[in-house]
Amino acid sequence: MNSGLLLNGTISFAIMLSSLAFAWVLSRNRNQYNESSKPALFSLIVFWSIVGLTYLPTAARMFCAYLNNQELDAILYFIAAVPFAFVAVPLVFFIIYVITGSERIGEYIAFVFTLIGAAYLAFLYNSGIVGPIVTEWGSIFMINSDAAINLYMMGLFVIPTSMILGLLLLILLQRMPKRIRYRTALPLVAISFVFDFMLTDMIAILDVMQIFARVFVLIGTVLAYLAYFPPITFQEKLGIHEQMNDIQYAELVDPSIEFFSKDKSGNR
Repeated sequence: MNSGLLLNGTISFAIMLSSLAFAWVLSRNRNQYNESSKPALFSLIVFWSIVGLTYLPTAARMFCAYLNNQELDAILYFIAAVPFAFVAVPLVFFIIYVITGSERIGEYIAFVFTLIGAAYLAFLYNSGIVGPIVTEWGSIFMINSDAAINLYMMGLFVIPTSMILGLLLLILLQRMPKRIRYRTALPLVAISFVFDFMLTDMIAILDVMQIFARVFVLIGTVLAYLAYFPPITFQEKLGIHEQMNDIQYAELVDPSIEFFSKDKSGNR
């Protein structure tokens, strides 16, 4: 029995707990956001919920590997693959909606990524997996399908990551108050951390790579929480404390990340 597997499972459990808690907090505070921001907010709630649902069976399978139950380990891997396959869907909708302000366009493109995720699952379940390879620090499966891997890399990794980087570049090129830049750039960096390292986690062929990726997923979740609910000391260091507490400023600026969203008339 390897204590490293327990650490791996504990990190996965922490990711699950923190991401689901974050999704719940965002949902609880949804009434604080205006109507034009709610579609993007809802997509973020779905995104963090999917992250949590992916790491719930992932954490459980680490403990199964610790107990040397390889059959249940494999079953839980397939269960975790279901929410993971669709993690790009709310993310793509969020990015498209923030840029265009159009729910319809966001839904169409999100539907395309839903089909990609479904195709990935079909290839995965049809071809099966190789493993598990249980080591001191992790339990690793390898996908036994080139088609699934290609869909994974292009449809679930390269395109969404490029969209995140493009939106981040757009934000950095905009002139805006420091508070707005903080509330937009940091969540995107956090989402990028979580999304990219989740994908790295799923294709990891080394136990160190697997646990390293999960540590960064956890860091990304914490960063996302700090982006939405920064401590006072953090605000003061960044020089955004006065802006966040300025009533006149708050009236002029949408307090959500989705300030780029257009309203129904197309105005920003």
